[in-house]
Amino acid sequence: MPDKIKGKLIVIEGPDGCGKQTQAEKLFDRFKHEGHSVRKVTFPNYESHSSALVKMYLKGDFGGEPSEVNPYAAATFYAVDRFASFSVSWGKWYQEGDIIIADRYATSNMAHQAAKISDASEQEKFLEWLWDLEFVKFSLPVPDIVIFLDLPPKHSLELISQRNAKTSGTTSKDIHEKNAGYLKAAYQSYLLASQKYGWTKINCAFEGGIRSIDDIHNEIYVAATNKV
Repeated sequence: MPDKIKGKLIVIEGPDGCGKQTQAEKLFDRFKHEGHSVRKVTFPNYESHSSALVKMYLKGDFGGEPSEVNPYAAATFYAVDRFASFSVSWGKWYQEGDIIIADRYATSNMAHQAAKISDASEQEKFLEWLWDLEFVKFSLPVPDIVIFLDLPPKHSLELISQRNAKTSGTTSKDIHEKNAGYLKAAYQSYLLASQKYGWTKINCAFEGGIRSIDDIHNEIYVAATNKV
């Protein structure tokens, strides 16, 4: 029997505060308006029971600092949530040939959990283990393109602060957002992973400041269109 038709997986990735959700939504809306069969997914999937361990981790139930939680354990929490989401939800759309736009993916696992490992050789072993877990053992699809929104910490931390000020009293920071040092380390991991895996990097800030949402979107659209 011939293989099932497979869709395209476009991942919007980057550090906290870089605008992944906004850009994923804009790309989804534009593709849908053009008549593409397109779906949007977000990770973690907080609406699913499969994210229970992720929620516990981010809330600090396993340790108040990211470094207190073994990166292999934390990565598994996220990977299992992704496996569940693919199995019961978007996997059928992907197999039917739809375009899937993902706000975060296994690529976030690579950056955020590798940031906990200081030794370069151990970090490399972790990335190899994670690739095997998510893409081989769990058989999750490898992205057709990962669009990395490169926003340095000095800008992302400012945007996170502004976002939290707007939602003061209604939301609380998770253990990642509370730790500026960790977010800076995660950014360096993003740069490393982007180079290692050949992600499409989009600079979100120049010397004059942060680029406009529409300006960034237009560059994302061109890169994504080349893959569909």
